[in-house]
Amino acid sequence: MKRPVFKRFGEFPRLPAAFWLLVTCLAASLLFMLYQGGKLASMLFITMSFLTVYLLSGNWSGIKRVQGTRKLTNTGLEAKLEAGQSLQIQIGLQLPGYWPVPYVMIKDQLIRQNGDEALFEGSIVPDWKRRGEFTYSTPPLRRGYYRFGETECLTEDIFGFFQHKGRLDLQQPITVYPQTVAIREWAQFHQMLKGMQHHSTVTSAHRETTQINGVREYIYGDRLSRIHWNATAKTGTWKSKEFERESLPKTIILLDRTARAYRDNAEFELAVSVAASLFRYGTGREMSLGLLSIGKEFTYFEPKHSQHHYKEIVKHLVGVDADGYQSLGQILKERSQEWPAGSLIVLISPQKGSAMLQMFQQMALLQMKPCHIWIHAQDNHSFGTPGVEHLPTHEDYIKAIRSQGYMGYEVSQLTDLPNLLGGAKRYA
Repeated sequence: MKRPVFKRFGEFPRLPAAFWLLVTCLAASLLFMLYQGGKLASMLFITMSFLTVYLLSGNWSGIKRVQGTRKLTNTGLEAKLEAGQSLQIQIGLQLPGYWPVPYVMIKDQLIRQNGDEALFEGSIVPDWKRRGEFTYSTPPLRRGYYRFGETECLTEDIFGFFQHKGRLDLQQPITVYPQTVAIREWAQFHQMLKGMQHHSTVTSAHRETTQINGVREYIYGDRLSRIHWNATAKTGTWKSKEFERESLPKTIILLDRTARAYRDNAEFELAVSVAASLFRYGTGREMSLGLLSIGKEFTYFEPKHSQHHYKEIVKHLVGVDADGYQSLGQILKERSQEWPAGSLIVLISPQKGSAMLQMFQQMALLQMKPCHIWIHAQDNHSFGTPGVEHLPTHEDYIKAIRSQGYMGYEVSQLTDLPNLLGGAKRYA
C-alpha cells in the first residue's frame, strides 16, 4: 500500500530538467541582447522566444483531453470467444486542440482475472483532422475473464524535449469460454438406455406422461385419442397432441480440481474443456445434467435441463482453477448419498488406481452407473519411443474399469473425445 505524500505549504511541484534548461537558454539570450545588442543578439532572443512558446504550449496540446473508442473487430457485441482464439482490437483516437502533434504512442493493457497483464504498444500519425486508428491482435487467450486497463497516449514535441500524456478509460469485459468440441453421439450412454446393460432404465426413460407439451403434425397410425380437434379445426390439417416424456436418468458430471492431481495447466484446461463439451452435448439432447466442481470450495448444480442452467454452469467453468486439496473419495462418499438411484456419475479426473476403482464400487452399490473420463494429456518429455513405455499401464487401468462393467475413456487431447464417445478406440 502506497503511503500518502503530503506537500509542505508553498512547495512547488518538481519540474523536469528540460524545463530549467529551456528557461536558462531564454534568460541567457535575453541577457546577451541587453548587454551586447545588435541584430545577432536580437534574432537569437526572438528565436528562443518562439521556441520557448512552442515547447511550453505543448502542455495544452490536447493529448490530456484525448477521446477515443475501442472496437473488437472479430467478435460480437458480447465479446465471447473460446480459449485459443485471438482478439483483434481497433482503437480510434480524436485529439482536440490545434497544437501540432507529430505522432502518438499508445499503450493498451489487457488484464486477466488472476492479475496477469499483457501490454500492447504502437504508434499512429494523426491525419489533418487530428484523428487516427491503432489496430493490434492479441496472442491466443486462455480461458477466463478479462478486462481492459487504462489506455495511455503519449506524444512529444519535434525536438523530444517534453512528453505529454493522456489517458483513456475504455472499460470492456471479455469472456473467454472453455474450448469445446462437437460430440455427435455418445454410443455407450444410449446403449445403456436401450437396455443392453440396464434394461430397467429404458422403460422409465421413454414412457410418456399425461402432460400435454404441444401440438405436432399428424402421423399415420396415431390413435383417435391423440388427435387435437381444436387445432385440426383451426388449421384445416390433422394435428396430434404431443405429450411430455419422462426425463432421462439424471447425469452428474464431477470435475476434479485437485491441484496435485494435474501435471500442468494444460492438463487441467483439457479437463475443463471435456466438461464443457459434455454439457454442450447434453443440452442439445435435452439431458438433465448436473455439476459437482470439487476444488478449494466445491460447487454443486442440481441436474436440470434449461438454457439458464446451462449458462450458469458454463459461467462457473470459465473461472475455475485447480486449487483443491481435499480428498476426492471423501467428498463423493458424502455427496453420493443425496443422488437418486440410477444416476449416471461421470468423473473427469487424471487420478487412477485402486482407490478410484473402490470408489466406483461404492457408487455401484448405491445403484449408480459410474463413468471415468481419465484425463491424460500427451507427455512431450518422454524418453525412448513415444508412448511405448507408458501405454500398457494406461491400457491396464482402462481394462480394469471396463472389466467391472463401468464406462471408461482415456482422453489425451480434446479432438479425440467425439471418436471415443462415439465408440472408436475402445479397449478390449
